[in-house]
Amino acid sequence: MDRRKYLKTLTVGSIGAGLLIQSCEPEKPVVEVPKTFTIDRTPDELAHELKLASETFFDEHEMKTITILSDIIIPKDGTSGSASDAGVPAFIEFIAKDMPRHQIPLRGGLKWLDIQCMKRYNADFASCNATQQIEMVDEIAYPEKAKPELQQGVAFFNLMRDLTACGFFTSEIGIKDLGYAGNKPNQWDGVPQEVLDQYGVAYDERTLAESVKFDA
Repeated sequence: MDRRKYLKTLTVGSIGAGLLIQSCEPEKPVVEVPKTFTIDRTPDELAHELKLASETFFDEHEMKTITILSDIIIPKDGTSGSASDAGVPAFIEFIAKDMPRHQIPLRGGLKWLDIQCMKRYNADFASCNATQQIEMVDEIAYPEKAKPELQQGVAFFNLMRDLTACGFFTSEIGIKDLGYAGNKPNQWDGVPQEVLDQYGVAYDERTLAESVKFDA
C-alpha cells in the first residue's frame, strides 16, 4: 500500500476545505519563533509560542519512537523527503504542548507500543529491527482488520497518522510534494478574437494597451 499517496489524497481534500494546522524534531525539539511582533502574530500569540518553545514534553526515547513511526507513515521517496525531514516529530511535540488533550493519548500510546514489542520481540519499539517494527505497525494500522485486543493501539496509531499527515503536508516539503501553488496573479488576454468578430466589436487601442495585453 502506498501510504504517502493515500495520505496525500486525504490532505488535498483537507486543504480544499480549509483545514490547515501547526510543527517537531528528534532528540531536542526546537520550534523557531520570531523574537518580536510580526504581522501574522499578535503579542499574546507570540508570548504563547515562546513559552511553548521553552518547554519540553516528550523525552529522548519518546521522540526517537515518534520519529521512527512518522517515517514509517510517510517515508522518503523519489519526490520528497520523509516525515522527519519535514520536521514532523517537532510538530507533534509542539501539538502535545499546545493541545494538552493529546498528551495522555500520545504518551500512553507510546508506552503501549513498547509493552507490546517487549512481549513479542523482547525489545522496545525503537530497538526492534525494521521488519519487526513494520509487523507491529501493520497490526494496528488498519482498523477494520485489527484484533479487538489491539484497539488501544489502533486509536493511538490513528492519532499518529493524523498528526503526521497534517505536519508533513503543511510543511515546506509537504506543500511542494502536493504541488500546491497557492494564489497567483492571473493574466487575462481579453475576449477571444472569434467572439469579438461574431458580435462585430473590437477593443480600442487604449484598452488593448492598458487592460488586455501584458508583457510575458
